Parts: sequence; structure tokens; C-alpha cells
Amino acid sequence: METDKLSHAALLSTRELEIVELVVQGLSNHKIAQQLEISKRTVDNHISNILKKTNTGNRVELVRWSLQWGKVCIDNVNCCPLPAPGQIEDCNEMVS
Repeated sequence: METDKLSHAALLSTRELEIVELVVQGLSNHKIAQQLEISKRTVDNHISNILKKTNTGNRVELVRWSLQWGKVCIDNVNCCPLPAPGQIEDCNEMVS
């Protein structure tokens, strides 16, 4: 089932979260590499690891996963500050 793929939170590193934010903005791996001043191959590896950790099969599913779990903010919609390392919060609990 498609919703099963998006039904779990994943622990992503700070760098992986940076890359997810850039994917959500629509940047290609080449553009992400330029912006972060790393090689495209490194970006390719990060994307592959992110897709595995999030159990998503492509960039579109990754964007949906990111929105569902509050990992990204688009145009001030679905905004949730990331918790400090070691602190786990559910963004939805902050909404009243």
C-alpha cells in the first residue's frame, strides 16, 4: 500500500536534511553539489541513502514523505522547527 511507504519517520543526518530541503526546492543533483560545494557523486550517494532510510522510491515520494513528517517547509506551509539533536518532538503536538 502506498501509505505504508510513508508511515514511518527516519533519522536523517543534518547533511541529509539539507539535501532533502534542496530536493524539495527542485534542484538537480548537479545543482545541489554546486550549492553545497561537494561532488555530484557525493550527492548521488546521499540521495540513495536518504531514499533507503525513508523507504521512498523516488524524489516525488521523498517530497511527500518530507511534508508528511514536517522535515521541510514550503511557502510557510507545514513549517516545523527541527528539534535539537537528541530531542524528538512531534510537530503536530505543537498545533492547538
